[in-house]
Amino acid sequence: VQLVESGGGLVQVGGSLRLSCAASGFTFDDYAIGWFRQAPGKEREGVSCIAIRVGRTNYADSVKGRFTISKDNAKNTVYLQMNSLKPEDTAVYYCAVRRSSLFCNVRPDMYEYWGQGTQVTVSS
Repeated sequence: VQLVESGGGLVQVGGSLRLSCAASGFTFDDYAIGWFRQAPGKEREGVSCIAIRVGRTNYADSVKGRFTISKDNAKNTVYLQMNSLKPEDTAVYYCAVRRSSLFCNVRPDMYEYWGQGTQVTVSS
């Protein structure tokens, strides 16, 4: 299993970024992919997830209405569109997978394989 995140960077408050998670080494449809983040000195927290086969999604309350998760089955890639970014969104963002074709949650302990992370910094 390999997960490669990209798309992080520096953005001003209110700006947007789109993160990508390119997946390989497993049957895409059989898994759920989640996005997580970890700020310095804080625990890793769930942001959003998608069950690939059915497209069912889930979001943390802190990002509802601002972030959108989506998938491209042809590219084995999951995206996280982040709009109206706030300074508190600053963190290293990770994608991870768990074997679950029909539903997902944003609990980090439920996920098996992780990417290396991409830094998102929102400046005020």
